Amino acid sequence: MSRHLLGLRELSAAQIQQLLDSSQAYANGERPAGALTGRTIITLFYEPSTRTEISFELAAKRAGADVVRCDVQRSSIQKGESLVDTVQTLEALGADAIVIRHPMAGAPKVASRSVRCAVINAGDGMHEHPTQGLLDLLTVRQRKARIAGLKVAIVGDVLHSRVARSALWGFTKLGATVTLVGPPTLLPRLPFQSHDSPLDQVDLVDQVDPVDQHRRPISVTMTSSLEEGLQGADVVIALRMQVERQQHGYVPSIAEYTRSYAITARTLAYARPDALLMHPGPMNLGVEISADAAYGPHSVIQAQVANGVAVRMATLWWCLSTEEGRKRETRGTRERGTIHDRHLPVISSVSEASNAELSLRAERSNLAPSQEIASARRRVSQ
Repeated sequence: MSRHLLGLRELSAAQIQQLLDSSQAYANGERPAGALTGRTIITLFYEPSTRTEISFELAAKRAGADVVRCDVQRSSIQKGESLVDTVQTLEALGADAIVIRHPMAGAPKVASRSVRCAVINAGDGMHEHPTQGLLDLLTVRQRKARIAGLKVAIVGDVLHSRVARSALWGFTKLGATVTLVGPPTLLPRLPFQSHDSPLDQVDLVDQVDPVDQHRRPISVTMTSSLEEGLQGADVVIALRMQVERQQHGYVPSIAEYTRSYAITARTLAYARPDALLMHPGPMNLGVEISADAAYGPHSVIQAQVANGVAVRMATLWWCLSTEEGRKRETRGTRERGTIHDRHLPVISSVSEASNAELSLRAERSNLAPSQEIASARRRVSQ
């Protein structure tokens, strides 16, 4: 089977480090171009995207792959085609990897169970956005030279944010501490938290590590005080207010939220003097972040965007460099191999279609096509 990237929660610290090292090599120009020549990458985005979709396309092209964008609004999805049918169709057409963004959490996992080609999660509902988490880690590591021991403050609409979840798993697996900051209504109830646990301090126990098979305690702090959450922070990640995912009124008003939780040049003073300011984009200037902070000296937001291409090149290579992927490089996917090995005649009439079908039967029965056609016609005349 191919290797999928569905989330950072399932990866070990060693696998995350491997992806970061590979991403840095691509960023430095140390990896040769054309490593994915002959491969086909298809992007399947059910939600709007600028940075993620374009950076995946650039990454694939720079690696030498062929890139096809499936336009969901003009595809058979609008006629009722299911996700499973869609990804199986794309695989049959020759996809070596499918990059999926979907509004429903778990959609990429469903797709990965339905195809042999690689499936990469480009964001699924409120679940995860693993390549965003990786590029955040890479950006911090480039400027701080480490992840372990850093304090990371994630501020805003944590409840609805897939970026926050990937960041939480990625930073904590590599030894950082994470503080979630926001209104009580926009802070999640973390896994393993009992109803009697205080909100401000939760011990989160990770799943069994898939490599070294032991549990790792992770300390995650939550607070509704912006000043408290930013105190001593090495990294501040401002999250977009995701109004489109909010079914109810989680805050009195956007203006009230901005007054209490917007990241500005003034509120950044609570963090360390050399703190990094990050945002996954798109930014709602004047809501969760101010212009003076977004374009100020602490901001590394454009560096995040630039690192997206290198991270996604490393991700594509990681998913397609398995033994199964190397075999597919020479034989294509299972359906592609079948199509390449079969003669497909050009048919212009119904009679030619019948003859072509009889010829295919003859090929399968080891009879000469003319003998099979003559035999079939005799059976019809009788």
